[in-house]
Amino acid sequence: MATSEVAASGAQNVPQLPNHKVKIKKAGQRACNEKNEKGKFCGGHLKLWSYTTDVVERACGDVEKAWGPKAEVYRCEHCKTLYLPAPGEKKINVAGQGMLSVFGLTLPPKEK
Repeated sequence: MATSEVAASGAQNVPQLPNHKVKIKKAGQRACNEKNEKGKFCGGHLKLWSYTTDVVERACGDVEKAWGPKAEVYRCEHCKTLYLPAPGEKKINVAGQGMLSVFGLTLPPKEK
């Protein structure tokens, strides 16, 4: 999905890469909110993307040049839109923080 225009997510401008559409992930967002040409949401899962091992990305190299070799970047499994983490969001796990149990079965967090 090649684009060179700058897209706005909320009030923030996100710098676009030549060969990728880039958005900022909302806090707790796990599904893509990109709309197709008919106006329907993509809805693909956002997965933590290991772009340093991706063969197609290695040929292009845009992401590594822009953000370095260890940036936290998520990619939609369907439309391949890239998402940067929400500002201030702590990386707990790929799926997000999750919800506390209503049954009292939630385990305390592990000590680091």
